[in-house]
Amino acid sequence: MRTATTIEASGGESWAEQADFVVEAEKIGLDICWVAEAWGSDAPSALGYYAARTDRMLLGSGVIQLGTRTPAAVAQTAITLSNLSGGRFLLGLGASGPQVMEGLHGVPFARPLRRMRETVEIVQRLFDGGKLAYAGGEFTIPLPGGEAVPMRLSMRAEHRIPLYLAALSPAMLRLTGEVADGWLGTSFVPEGADDAYFTHLDEGLVRSGRTRGDLDVCQGAEVAFAPDEEALGAMTARRKKELAFSLGGMGSASTNFYNSAYSRQGWAEVAAAVRERWQAGDRDGAAALVTDDMVLGTTLIGTEAMVRERLRVWRAAGVDTVRLYPAGDTLQARLATLARAIELVREVDGTS
Repeated sequence: MRTATTIEASGGESWAEQADFVVEAEKIGLDICWVAEAWGSDAPSALGYYAARTDRMLLGSGVIQLGTRTPAAVAQTAITLSNLSGGRFLLGLGASGPQVMEGLHGVPFARPLRRMRETVEIVQRLFDGGKLAYAGGEFTIPLPGGEAVPMRLSMRAEHRIPLYLAALSPAMLRLTGEVADGWLGTSFVPEGADDAYFTHLDEGLVRSGRTRGDLDVCQGAEVAFAPDEEALGAMTARRKKELAFSLGGMGSASTNFYNSAYSRQGWAEVAAAVRERWQAGDRDGAAALVTDDMVLGTTLIGTEAMVRERLRVWRAAGVDTVRLYPAGDTLQARLATLARAIELVREVDGTS
């Protein structure tokens, strides 16, 4: 398995600390660093800076959110970052959710599947270097009724740009299998992954005449090492509050892809109850409903032996790239956690 992490450029104690983390992560052997947007710092600006500070590590947008940029702007950004980094850029796209798209950007969160498909088609055409003439349900380029004619970008992609889609819903998973080079997933429980995720991904792969080996399955989870059972209990308790936010506070009252993903993996009743408590303002009550199994099943938290065994399970389930979110109160602590996790991944792969 390859190793990766995801950061937000504004998410650390300081901007400089996050940059230091990226530089040091490359030194200890990390393969890929994804940079998130969410509702904080934008990803492409930080990626350009990190590209200048690193030499080997792949860098990806994890993710650029549909609707915040036109498809042509996405293509321009991707080609620029790829050329600047010497071919180290991975384009990650995601639909985001109604709260961010409508509440922050003022863009309707409508027909995300069709918007994603058409965005990918337009981006790929621009990557190929041809003039763009496109007529779809979401985009018509050039805009009709005016004097514009089809255009091509004045620059060319000097390297192939792999495309990753962030997907949780069955329909978006099928599209990922059909058109993408990789899947950026979360809320992953390997024991329930076939029904929740891989069945849908495989349907898409069949549509495009491909197999699982043609798709990089990139799954992420928090990694933290507990010295004993007492410490593990404290870690699990803290993670319950974060998971309650994902189940109850992400998206909107009616649209929460994280909640749906957990529901498909056997926790439908608990997930619904957590969302109800959260939406009612009872945050502590929502966290209290989250079970230990929900936390440990979807993270890499535990003793070193537990994390090693969990990585084996992930690998056997079909994960190609493990995205590690290292715990730690300081930069050095996060890097130490990441370094040990990378060593365990290599042990599990038999490459250490």
